[in-house]
This record gives sequence, C-alpha cells and structure tokens, in this order.
Amino acid sequence: MASIRQRQGRWQARIVRKGYPAETQTFETREAALQWARALEAKMDRGDTLLRSNAAQMQFHDLIDRYIEDVVPLHRGAKDEIIRLRALQRHRIAQYSMKNLTQQVLAQFRDERLRTVTAGTAIRDLAVISAMINHARREWLLPITNPCELLKKPASPRGRNRVLDDKEEAALLLELAPRGRRNPLMFPIVVLAIETAMRRGELLALKWHDVDLKRRVVQLHVTKNGDPRTVPLSPRALSVLENHPGDRCGSVFPITHHAMAAAFKLACRRAGIADFHFHDLRHTATSRIAGKLSNLVELSAVTGHRSLSMLHRYYHVKAEELARKLAV
Repeated sequence: MASIRQRQGRWQARIVRKGYPAETQTFETREAALQWARALEAKMDRGDTLLRSNAAQMQFHDLIDRYIEDVVPLHRGAKDEIIRLRALQRHRIAQYSMKNLTQQVLAQFRDERLRTVTAGTAIRDLAVISAMINHARREWLLPITNPCELLKKPASPRGRNRVLDDKEEAALLLELAPRGRRNPLMFPIVVLAIETAMRRGELLALKWHDVDLKRRVVQLHVTKNGDPRTVPLSPRALSVLENHPGDRCGSVFPITHHAMAAAFKLACRRAGIADFHFHDLRHTATSRIAGKLSNLVELSAVTGHRSLSMLHRYYHVKAEELARKLAV
C-alpha cells in the first residue's frame, strides 16, 4: 500500500514493496499522487509469475553476491570482474527480485547505460548479467527465466584500428625513459609490447623463470584464450630484457594493472599522443610483425590468435606496401 503525505505544499507518494526498489514521486495534488500510486501498484501486480517463492523473491543483489563468492574466484581476471559486479550492485537494478527483473527493466537499464558509457561497455554489462542468470539456472537450479535472451543488444562498435607511427613511438619512449620519479618498468614494458604483441595481462604475469635469454623466447602459461604459447624475442626485445634492472627472480614487471595504466596514460598525454590505448600496442606490433612473417600460421603462433577473423582485426597492412608488392 502506498503512503501519501504532504510536504512543502505538495503531495509525495511512496511505494515500498518487497522485490522492487522503493519508488517515490511528488505531485501538485493528492489525487494525482493516488492515481500514480494505484497505476504503479497495478503494474507490479501484473508482473507476478508462477516461479517458486524462494527464487521469485531472491534479490538480484543476493544472486550477484553468491556469484562473486562461488564462481568469480575461478575466473582469470577475477579482481577486475569483482569490481565490475560490485558497481552493478550499487545500481538500482540490483534491488529488483529475480521475479521482477524483466525484459522491460533490463531495457531501461540498457538505455540508461548508453547515455553515460559506450555501446561496448553496455554490451559487456548485459553479457555479465546474462551469464550470471544462466549459471543460476544451470548450476543452482533456480527456476527463473533469462530476460536477456530476447533483449535487443546495442549495435557492436567497430573494432579499433589505431596503430602507433614511428614519430609517436619515439615521443612515447622518450617520455617513458626512466628519470626522476618516473617508473623504470614502463619503458621495457612498452618496448616488449611493441616487439612481441603480448597483452598487458601477459606482460604483467611474466616470471623470470619463464624467460630464456639463450633461446630468445618467453613462455606464457596464462593467456586470454587459455592456450599457453612460446613467444620469440626480437633483438630489441632481447636487449631490453638483458638490460632490465633488478633481481632475476619473481615477476619481471612487479607493477599493478592500475599503476601501469595510469603511468601509460600520463606518458601519452605528455607526448601529445591522442586517442591511444595500451591495447593498441598489440595492433601496432601485429601489423609490424606481419610485414616480416607473411605466413599467417607463423604470425598467429607469435600473437596467439586462434582464428583468421580475429587476426584480421589486428593486422593492418598499408595499401602502399601492397602496391609495392604487386609491382614486383
């Protein structure tokens, strides 16, 4: 039952119902407040389903808690995933019960997110919600439906094709050169990223016992697609590791993701490089390595791409280079 009260000459209606976030609205007249409250309560009543009460009354907030406790620790990148899920819990959508987490509610959530974030971020948010609900259905046997299945997803953004040119690279490395209070790890991290096409997480997970300077390779045990791979080292990459300071034990680059991201962003700003992300170094490296390894099997062995379609996203050959090859 809605509560109606007068405040500062206006009428406030408030509805508190289990399984829904609290709703409050202010009107000029008491009749308007009652009309709004009756309409909203009727809408809530029409949303009842035949789900069993334990699942129906379970809040989405509680489902996220259980997912974080039971499932997320088994994932790579669990720390970042927990941050994303805790942010989702702070959104009002987490106050809905699973019974009332309908397609319409998620559509409103999607539209709201699209006003503040990119389409790619909104798509990832919906994918996480769908994954949690599907896990609850399969593994916890909760008799719930997945409202994400029929929800229209935002159009996927076009893949980035930003690469670093020679002038930008020189400016960036100059800003990353260790001096003063600047982190001495950033210069070798960026050089290795450019020379090997390794991802940020692969670089930061690298251990000295996985580096073989004699064979000129590093062994990656944990990669994004789950397959270990051996990465060859170019002369430049080998030189950077040979001259890398510090003890030859433990992590090659003892720095956190957040500290590295902040230092890289600051260096790009100082170097005057706009619209450039750390992951764009992988695009840059793959394009350069492709100029040396024309065999796509060899190229994918270095970069770790499983499919030609994924490799094509990162392989940006210049039209003038193709023209020169055709002229031979």
